[in-house]
Amino acid sequence: MRVLSLLISLCVFIWPTVTTAQETPKSAAAPVILVVGDSLSAEYGIRRGAGWVQWLGDNKKEALGDARLVNASISGDTTAGGRSRLAPLLEKHQPAIVILELGANDALRGLSLQASQDNLKNMIGSVKAAGARVILIGMQIPPNFGPDYARQFQEMFGSLAKEEDTYLVPFLFASFALDRNMYQDDGIHPAEQAQPLMAQTVWPVLQQALTDYRQRR
Repeated sequence: MRVLSLLISLCVFIWPTVTTAQETPKSAAAPVILVVGDSLSAEYGIRRGAGWVQWLGDNKKEALGDARLVNASISGDTTAGGRSRLAPLLEKHQPAIVILELGANDALRGLSLQASQDNLKNMIGSVKAAGARVILIGMQIPPNFGPDYARQFQEMFGSLAKEEDTYLVPFLFASFALDRNMYQDDGIHPAEQAQPLMAQTVWPVLQQALTDYRQRR
């Protein structure tokens, strides 16, 4: 349970690096999959190019086809931060699918869940208004802030996905949350060997979203 109890600290460190997967467009019409997240998606503490986003780009090339992944994740980001920087990202990349992986920092700081939900809801609306589909990635926290807060935080993602009709990955760490070997030496951040597991958790949902996008073009 020690590992799970440390999940709330996942994004406390600032790692101001924006990594981009498959930066070179394959064609002008190639659909963009934009990832907007925090340290969980920004390759904190591991080799550049070894994160779960890049793993998808490297290992799912055939299924991705002409789609290209753009990783705009920044360690330390919150839902408010993501909301403030989303508009220029949408304008620049004109994505077909946006993966939102934010919220852990909000919980770390004990922020209002209503504010977090409002920020995510606003982001979802902006993505939809831009004509893109949304994949919401959920997280979980230990009951350090009380069982009610932890439960409400976990349920927030599912409730939003249902209310806003988005795709949902319920828990990014679902396949290894309690496995100490899947974390870096600090016992907090997912290690390099955990990145493929994170990618494989996201992939079925992303594959469905990409299939739906292509069928409706």
